[in-house]
Amino acid sequence: MNNQLQAIINTVQKNCHISDAHHAGDYTLCIYLLKMREFYRWEKHLGFNDELSSDEIGGWLTEREALWDELGDSDFSVIEPSQTPYNAFDSDAINQQLIPQGYIYSAGYGAKSKAIFYIAELEQQILQDGFTVYISGKELARDLTAPVAMSQQNNIYIRRESLQRMVWEKTVEWGWHRNKNAMFRAMNFYDFSAQADEAINKMTANEINNVILHEIGEIKSAQELGNWQQMITELPPSQAEIMARAIKDLLADAISTLPVLINNRDEASIHFYFANFTHMRKELSAGLLQAYQQWDNDRDYAKLLSAVNQSREHWFDIARDILDIYEHHGTECATPIEALVKENKLGACH
Repeated sequence: MNNQLQAIINTVQKNCHISDAHHAGDYTLCIYLLKMREFYRWEKHLGFNDELSSDEIGGWLTEREALWDELGDSDFSVIEPSQTPYNAFDSDAINQQLIPQGYIYSAGYGAKSKAIFYIAELEQQILQDGFTVYISGKELARDLTAPVAMSQQNNIYIRRESLQRMVWEKTVEWGWHRNKNAMFRAMNFYDFSAQADEAINKMTANEINNVILHEIGEIKSAQELGNWQQMITELPPSQAEIMARAIKDLLADAISTLPVLINNRDEASIHFYFANFTHMRKELSAGLLQAYQQWDNDRDYAKLLSAVNQSREHWFDIARDILDIYEHHGTECATPIEALVKENKLGACH
């Protein structure tokens, strides 16, 4: 690794720290500590099964929070992959310099308008359905939040390492209670009892294309919904924002992910998808969850696909109504959006 690349990595990591300094207070204490433990594991290059020292984590946490205090008022630094400095959010220009060297960079915004940066080794670049997909491996700089994927215009960034960590965390969470639920059924397709590490690798590899499908659905739904992203950005931290993000996810998956999984008869991934149904998605779309549970009993793929199609039409209608509210109420739209969504949850599909 040359000095210029190391300097870029250091700058990206500094920007990650600045973003974390701005948003560390967004999490509940429990979620914050879990994320910090995972971040410590990544930063110290520890394996999934390595023991963590509470004393060492405690000291590292104190140092990290002190660093955030120092950086809290800082602006994001420019990135200089050549002699020209680029704005930290100009991913395309920066990648023109980095991709030929075998690296990939991404910058964007996540939940609560948190800036998210990362740079990683580029494993694969493919074209799928007219989109350019970059699949990265080892991450060289990242922040506390590490989403498994991001999309920008027609570019999709898939983070294999972050996806692998997410898969590992889900299997660990399942191990706390060992319920015979969707995660249990997904894990049964892999040999976790004899080769857990290899099983995690195989599950990760199987889920990468499904993450790509979700991002394609995100882009396609955004094309249909016009200024949805502007609305999300302007919404204050609220139940309405969480609802709107969940609706967009449900739409993306009803457009792209679930139809492919169903048509491919991909049982393992169907189980894994519903194992990761968030609390808000369960609350808003209980009918789709019921359709999955019925499918788990009878393997009637046609009925499950029908429920997915109903979900797509339902949430498109609600999303358009949400945009109408935004058009009329502007930044004061949170309360009427919450009321609309609560009155229009998706019940049983027919």
